Amino acid sequence: MKFHRLRMLLAVTALLAAPHAGAVSLLDAYRDALRSDPVLREAAANRLATLEAAPQARAALLPQLEATGSYERQYISGNEIFTQLLESGEVVPVTTGFEREVEPSRAWQLRLTQTLFQWDQWVALRQADKRLAQAEAEFRAAEQDLMARVARRYFDILNAQSTVQAAEAAKEAIGRQLEQAEKRFEVGLSAITDVQEAQASFDSATAALIEAKRTLAVAREFLREVTGEYYVELYDAGPQTPLVSPDPYDVDEWVNTALNRNLSLEAARLAAEISRDEIAARRAGHYPSLELFATRSNSDTTARRRDKPQGVPGEPDPAPQPFVPANSDLWQDTYGIQVRVPIYSGGAVSSRVREATHRHQASQQQLERIARQTERETRDAYLSVTAEISRVQALAQAVQSSQTALRATEAGFEVGTRTTVDVLQSRQQLFEAQRDYASSRYTYLVNALLLKQAAGILREADVEEIDSWLKPPDEVPVPTQGTR
Repeated sequence: MKFHRLRMLLAVTALLAAPHAGAVSLLDAYRDALRSDPVLREAAANRLATLEAAPQARAALLPQLEATGSYERQYISGNEIFTQLLESGEVVPVTTGFEREVEPSRAWQLRLTQTLFQWDQWVALRQADKRLAQAEAEFRAAEQDLMARVARRYFDILNAQSTVQAAEAAKEAIGRQLEQAEKRFEVGLSAITDVQEAQASFDSATAALIEAKRTLAVAREFLREVTGEYYVELYDAGPQTPLVSPDPYDVDEWVNTALNRNLSLEAARLAAEISRDEIAARRAGHYPSLELFATRSNSDTTARRRDKPQGVPGEPDPAPQPFVPANSDLWQDTYGIQVRVPIYSGGAVSSRVREATHRHQASQQQLERIARQTERETRDAYLSVTAEISRVQALAQAVQSSQTALRATEAGFEVGTRTTVDVLQSRQQLFEAQRDYASSRYTYLVNALLLKQAAGILREADVEEIDSWLKPPDEVPVPTQGTR
């Protein structure tokens, strides 16, 4: 029975650890990340925590009702000293002892207070609304950041895959070239240097392939860190991927949009306003406060007391006295207005005001820093998109030129006008051009999302649009590797 349970546990574990079946699209990966990404879930929890600031701030302005109670048992004994006038006119001190047993003593109090004026509470309410807006901006910024992170890591995998494919093709082609060089050397048609050059290129290609596979494995882990899933196959961006220019085609308009709608900048702007309000809240330490209060209390005591009087000189000793009841039942109702006027607190209030002032200055500088950073990132993303479109087109032409050059070099090698080194270099140029062409397409797609993120307008619909441009792996054409 235990063995059967163990097998079931191992099967479930294997199922959970198994890679995602079938090819996965960018939108699938993003939706997995929505459910799994710890960064987004942390931001969501922080947002929910900040939402409680408003009810807490309002609560301080509402009536406060407090009840206290006690239940006690006591035993008290001691001496009491008082003076007594004798018939002779002499005043003498008299000491008497006593014992008192209280069981039980019950007391309770109900106190109602209502703040009439306390400036820092009104400031806290104003701050709470801004904190809510700040938390909302930070959460939406985290959502946009998740879209960008998923896209970047998704296309990093595709980029690494294209590098692996190019490295494998290079190794295979150079291997064939090495075999050909060895055969030509054996029949005396080439020198040993051709074999050595081909062998050196083959060794370098092997090392490059190992590094490319390591990079691909790391890229997969980076995406799994976000989505919680391990993907074997991904939808790919083929040569027919649309190249859409930014709309509007004006970098200044994108910058203006970013300065008005960038979520990180909006959060920093709200943080500066909150810190400014904090100065007013700290200054409230110098202001008087006013509150209305009403209390009702009761003290019910069941007790008994026995006195032990001492003898008075010249008089007979008193007889022992028994315990007598000493009960009480007291009710008290109190109401009024209470004013607190701070006069001096050792300079603490002034110090807190100065601290809040310095923090406000720091938040203003942070706002300026983020504004400049936002403008720089927006301009950089805009220029990256426009430049990458031209780069994709140029690299597409470079691939065709490299293929033509390789065919010409191979033909020259057959007739003896080109060497093995020339062929190897032509093949390497083709592989690099194909790799760079694929990488430029992925870079363009990522930059298109980063531009909208910098402008603060990135939405899930943008991810869906790019996802619609991707194709299953078997529908993406494999780059040709030359004639031989």
